[in-house]
Amino acid sequence: MRKASSTTNFTDDLSAIFGGAPVPSDEFQAVEGESEERRRARLERHQRTRERAAKALAEKNERDMNVQREQAERDRISESLDFEIKRWAAGKEGNLRALLSTMQYVLWPECGWQPVSLTDLITAAAVKKVYRKATLCIHPDKVQQKGANLQQKYIAEKVFDLLKEAWNKFNSEELF
Repeated sequence: MRKASSTTNFTDDLSAIFGGAPVPSDEFQAVEGESEERRRARLERHQRTRERAAKALAEKNERDMNVQREQAERDRISESLDFEIKRWAAGKEGNLRALLSTMQYVLWPECGWQPVSLTDLITAAAVKKVYRKATLCIHPDKVQQKGANLQQKYIAEKVFDLLKEAWNKFNSEELF
């Protein structure tokens, strides 16, 4: 008489779910001397486990396909938007004041950015204040939370990176 170890069954189930070593037998195995009620309970548990594993695998495959689609769309969008962003940033690399005062030309209208005049960015404190407002407006995580489309996310990410680089340069040059 052989008694199936619940630890072994659990390990086999996890291996099947997470792609570990192949499970010795994919089929339900009867155990000698087991009551009909116990066999039925084990069979139902086995079926539920297989169903959960199949569902988890299907969900994972769906997520992977969505990520691939989004990456392909992102690549397509980057080709068209990179030129526009580089054109906007040309001549302003590292110039935080110039970038902040012209952000409205590269951002989409619904982002909530209010244009700032270059004359409002004379003092270092004013630049810091406007920079903080800009990062709140275009931080990639904030844009994601607002439900932006892929194009808007891409613009926000690129502009945010340019502003961050300019901020680091500004901080190294300016003393508050």
